[in-house]
Amino acid sequence: MARMRAVVQRVSEASVTVAGETVGAISRPGLCVLVGVTHGDTPEQAAQLARKLWSLRLFPGETADGSAGELSCSDFDGPLLVVSQFTLYGDARKGRRPTWNAAAPGPVAEPLVDEVVARLRALGATVETGRFGADMKVALVNDGPFTVLLEV
Repeated sequence: MARMRAVVQRVSEASVTVAGETVGAISRPGLCVLVGVTHGDTPEQAAQLARKLWSLRLFPGETADGSAGELSCSDFDGPLLVVSQFTLYGDARKGRRPTWNAAAPGPVAEPLVDEVVARLRALGATVETGRFGADMKVALVNDGPFTVLLEV
């Protein structure tokens, strides 16, 4: 079964630029999410990934009952910067040059990355994005460092 993949980083800030222009940025604690799509991924998986990202408890804080615990972006309106990343499906097991055969082509991947963003926004998330297919420069301050790999 195909599995949509995301690298999730807890950040204090993050931005993405294209040709020197900032196209997306978050300036307070949230998540920087690199999303990879493979052949056979579905809009249902995109929706599942969005729900998981919005509710994933990665932040220290005080819960609603006043006890110490972990918070999700949904608990404090933490923003997300979502960036498409076909290289998450690079395969370098053989030789010295990765292959990209497992990465879905743009016409398949772009609508699914857009679906993740749309579903996050529908859940109430503040979402910034990169620009699909562009040569992007991603800058971030990883808080922890804290990085998680998700597959749905």
